[in-house]
Amino acid sequence: MKNYTRSVALVIFLFCLKTGFSQSELASGYYVVVAAYDDRREDFAQRYTDQLKAKGHNAQYGFNSARNLFYVYVNYFTELRPSLVDMKNVRQQGEFIDAWVRVVSGVITAQTPPAEVKTEPVKETAPVAQPAPVVEPAPVVVSPITPVPPVVEEKKPVVEEPVVREPLVAETVQEQDEKIIQYKQMTLGNTEVFLSLFYGTKNRVVDGEVQVIDTERSRYITKVNGNDYLVLPDPKSKTGQLTLTCEVFGYRKVQHDLNYRIPLSDTIKEDIDLMGTTMVVSFNLIRYQRGDINTLYNVYFFNDAAIMLPESRYELNSLLEMMQDSPTTKIVLHGHSNGNYHGKILGLGPEKNYFTMEGAVQGMGTAKDLSQQRAETIKQYLLTNGISESRIGVKAWGGKKPLHDKHSVNAKKNVRVEVEVVQE
Repeated sequence: MKNYTRSVALVIFLFCLKTGFSQSELASGYYVVVAAYDDRREDFAQRYTDQLKAKGHNAQYGFNSARNLFYVYVNYFTELRPSLVDMKNVRQQGEFIDAWVRVVSGVITAQTPPAEVKTEPVKETAPVAQPAPVVEPAPVVVSPITPVPPVVEEKKPVVEEPVVREPLVAETVQEQDEKIIQYKQMTLGNTEVFLSLFYGTKNRVVDGEVQVIDTERSRYITKVNGNDYLVLPDPKSKTGQLTLTCEVFGYRKVQHDLNYRIPLSDTIKEDIDLMGTTMVVSFNLIRYQRGDINTLYNVYFFNDAAIMLPESRYELNSLLEMMQDSPTTKIVLHGHSNGNYHGKILGLGPEKNYFTMEGAVQGMGTAKDLSQQRAETIKQYLLTNGISESRIGVKAWGGKKPLHDKHSVNAKKNVRVEVEVVQE
């Protein structure tokens, strides 16, 4: 059985070499995408790309490991605005009415788009009155094998099903020398919203989430992904006010307020814009500043140990990225524990296995000792990854500064490490 498995793997490998397939990772930026395939269907992504090229499209494809998908795209941009304009024009041409912008996070360093994809300055064009769209037959496949349909990836994850309304009489609105079709009664129930999380200092698209709050009742509604489309939920309150809050570790909290019923009134705000019929809410992120203290809420430790759970990697690396971005920044790590513990403490061994108990060294100590060692573990992780020791201080508090009563259901939240910026 093992020999058979190896043979199959070898055949697949040789097939990939023969056909020239490779998981080419997409660079950071904004892609106007027309299809998506799962990671086992690169051959279909390539075949569909070839079909589009044969029809005269500037099509390419690439792999996005964050989504584990191959994307077929017809344009690439290093800025959000022109990508949304181009997406609108691509949809209006009729062949790709469901085209969407896929944002690949990270530092955007490309000065020119990937090969063969042209990004001439895009100018929005007025939609031309046309008869009802005709469903085109499936494109002719070059090879004998017909590719499976692309996997479904919604371009507009709907958080809450919008209320079904009777069609409204549309009016033509003049905006920036272009004509667009706009509802007379525009609300966030009939408007797609794009949440852009961006760190301008490093030209970086930032991964993160945005909390949606019912402003009137100070009530949490939901949490949604940034750099994506969605229809915002109706707070069903008298004022119709929503608060959008973006809090990504390493960056200061950014908050925007929207009126669900009359969102056009919010477009006069600096960070809220209307692109055709898509509302773009920009969260322009900035790094922590001197005096800021923030908790590593998603860094967790094994019980009675100064060793982190594997799921702590993401936020820990966000702290590392912050220190790498700002070479002059200095921090103090404040360790906290719950109650007046005294007993065994499992600490890092000589191998420094930060995320596994393998090789851990057992000792004894107090709650303050435990909080000290936990903060030291994070410091050691930063040192291992090239951060100078002179930039990191450590202070242990034990259980002296609890957030909650040590016997309450929230007592675990007392166990934490806080990051204080003492120099920018």
